Amino acid sequence: MSGGASVTLVIDTNVVLDLFVYEDPATLPLGELLADPQTRWLATPVMREELRRVLAYPQVVKRLLARSQTAEAVLAAFDARALLADIATKAPYVCKDADDQQFIDLAVAHTAVLLSKDKAVLCMAKRLARLGVSVSRQWAPAAIQSTETTS
Repeated sequence: MSGGASVTLVIDTNVVLDLFVYEDPATLPLGELLADPQTRWLATPVMREELRRVLAYPQVVKRLLARSQTAEAVLAAFDARALLADIATKAPYVCKDADDQQFIDLAVAHTAVLLSKDKAVLCMAKRLARLGVSVSRQWAPAAIQSTETTS
C-alpha cells in the first residue's frame, strides 16, 4: 500500500487459514498489508467463532501440529489484527452459500474489499462492485484501485 491510503478489508475464513495456518505464499502481500496500522480488517464475533470451529477440523489440526502451532495462536493472531464489528444488515444481493452471506453483508456495510476463495462469492463480484465492494481471491492493490477512487 502506498500514499498513506487506508484500506478496509473483510477476509473470509479460507483466506485467514491460508494466511495464518497454511502460510500460502500468495498471502504474503496480505500479511504485509495487515501490518500497516492504516489497514482495517473488519470481522464479527460470529466470524471469529467460525474460525475457531474450523481450526478444530482434522485436516487443519494436522497442519497445526505439523507446524508446532496451536489454534489459540491463530486466534491470537486474528484478535491482534481484526477489528470486531457489529453484524451487518443484509446486503441487497444474496449469496448462494448462506455461510458466506455474513462476509458479503459486512463488506457492503463498510464498502470494504472482500477477500474470498469461495466460488459463490467470487461469482458475485460484478454485482457487489455496483455497491462499492471489490471482491478478490487475494490481496492485489490493483484490484482495489476502483474502490479507492469511488469511496
